[in-house]
Amino acid sequence: MASHYSITDRLGRVAVSVVLAFTFLFLVLPLAATLMISFDPRAYLAYLPLPGFSLRWYQSFLESPRFMDGLRISLLIGGIAAMTSTIVAIFASYSMVRYDFKGKETLNTIFLSPMIVPEVVTGFALLGFLTILGLRASFVKLLIGHIIIVLPYAIRTVSATLVGFDRSLEEAALNLRATPVQTFLKVTLPLIKPGVIAAVVFAFATSLDDVAVSIFLVDPFTTTLPVALFAYMKAKFDPTVAAASILLTGFTFGFILALEKTLGLDRFAGI
Repeated sequence: MASHYSITDRLGRVAVSVVLAFTFLFLVLPLAATLMISFDPRAYLAYLPLPGFSLRWYQSFLESPRFMDGLRISLLIGGIAAMTSTIVAIFASYSMVRYDFKGKETLNTIFLSPMIVPEVVTGFALLGFLTILGLRASFVKLLIGHIIIVLPYAIRTVSATLVGFDRSLEEAALNLRATPVQTFLKVTLPLIKPGVIAAVVFAFATSLDDVAVSIFLVDPFTTTLPVALFAYMKAKFDPTVAAASILLTGFTFGFILALEKTLGLDRFAGI
């Protein structure tokens, strides 16, 4: 019997290892192919291996005013949307996790609805609604749209942190005559900081990656980088987009590395 279980355990470990290996390759191989394509000296996307090595497509991306303007707008909108949605998420999550009130489930459903409704529908609906209101500033429309689509991720992340929070620490602070506001600012908020930072990161990443909503809200003078890259691919099919993808991936890895050096990924994840 022991031998039977031993064989079964070994087969189980082998099966898990094989699945993990295929999953790893499935995630890494497209990135590796994109990396190689970004150095292709040819003026079009073609087969591998490469006939040579060139940085021309990185130069093309970095010297493009449209791409640089799109990157600037994406970073600005992503930063503002991430901070705004996280601040709203802190208060919304605190209210919904700590208190029971009439319409709580309905409010929670409304907050999380952008995760359920297709983004194309959200973008089209926002375009129609903001047009009816007479709002013409594309930057403001993009900012409103991005706050709406990233808010659910911020709320879910902060709520998950609050659910596992030890409320006896708040009670101890209140017993020591701290006001509710002081308790929140000096006890609750510092202890849920990993969840708050995670909410900012997830919201920023979601905003930076969005195309489906942004494409309805941009104009010829104000566009985000993903929309600019999408429009470029419709006109040309060269490795510039591959170079842009590698640079953005490198930015992400750099951000994670800085997070590890300053805060630590374990603390960031709340471990």
